[in-house]
Amino acid sequence: MKEREVEQVQEQQQEQQVQQRQEQVQEKVETNNSNIDRSKKRRKRLFLLLLLLLVTGIMLGTATFAWFTANKTVSVNDIQVNVAAQNGIQISVDGTSWKSIVQTSDLLGATTTYSAAVNQIPSSANSLAPVSTIGAIDSTGKMEMYLGTVEADSTTGNYMITAVRSTETAGATTGAFIAFDIFLKVDANTPIYFTPNTRVVASDANDTGIKNATRMGFVILGNTTSGDTLANIQALNAGTSAVKYIYEPNYDVHTAAAVNHAYDVYGITTTTTGGSLLPYSGVKAAIPASASIPEKVSGSTTHAASYSTYFGAVTVDYYTAAGFSTNFSGFTLSAGITKVRVYMWIEGQDVDCENSASGGNITYGLQITTENTPSGGSGGGGTNP
Repeated sequence: MKEREVEQVQEQQQEQQVQQRQEQVQEKVETNNSNIDRSKKRRKRLFLLLLLLLVTGIMLGTATFAWFTANKTVSVNDIQVNVAAQNGIQISVDGTSWKSIVQTSDLLGATTTYSAAVNQIPSSANSLAPVSTIGAIDSTGKMEMYLGTVEADSTTGNYMITAVRSTETAGATTGAFIAFDIFLKVDANTPIYFTPNTRVVASDANDTGIKNATRMGFVILGNTTSGDTLANIQALNAGTSAVKYIYEPNYDVHTAAAVNHAYDVYGITTTTTGGSLLPYSGVKAAIPASASIPEKVSGSTTHAASYSTYFGAVTVDYYTAAGFSTNFSGFTLSAGITKVRVYMWIEGQDVDCENSASGGNITYGLQITTENTPSGGSGGGGTNP
């Protein structure tokens, strides 16, 4: 009997040992499974992180920008300005010395006989920079230009736009844009026409497409009789009531980069050739950083729709296709002497003003005539009806 009890005790001990070993094995299995699950989760998180970084890298790599971003070298060199008048129109840089053509040197030297001249023509060593305007004229007769900057927000990383007023300086060979006064003299009220020599073209083989973002502006500051005093002629200034006209050359062509930029930033679809005139918003007030305005428009093709305090829709009065060959109608000169302030600039809000376009060399030409006669070549011009 005692032997049987001993055997039962031994059997129970063996069963307990087996059960303990089974529990230990199960515990190890569960631990291993848990480790595997954690490893899978870590790998999944790592994969998602890598995927996020990859997507972010792609977004950064394909982003395009209006204006030129702050870390991009801006240079538009070899700026040449030629202004010619034909068929009964006389032109002057000071209102007293009349000729048929004026060049950069004449405009920069105008202060010799026209002390109040505020002509600014950046030299080849001092490049233009993108500016923007809606064409508003201040009390001094100057078009309000705003120099914009696009920089990444230090917190969000989003690209934001700021702008400050840029005012021309007398005799300056620096500055962000071109500005100068000319005086035009006719014997009777005379409609004028711009010839195909009124254009902006690449100066050399380095055609980056920046010519497609250029503009010209004409501010009619006043008119007086041919026999008036020189002081009165030079002092003509209609101020804020001055009539202005904005001209956009090369409106129908864009580089491939500009086509992508138009869609990415403004949601506009266009083509490299044969495009239509594109609407845009100009800057009309200084934009502080506190305004927090994104460079990329969201839900609208223009900034004006969402940020009317700082932007306004621009009316383009004249526009021509690249390589146009016919004269196009301009404004009418009243008999006597008319003072006109001319602006030439790179429009920062134009779809063609993007990083890859910087660094180009361009030439501005301006030629006016009293005759609406076509010249040879191909293409065509146009005006905003």
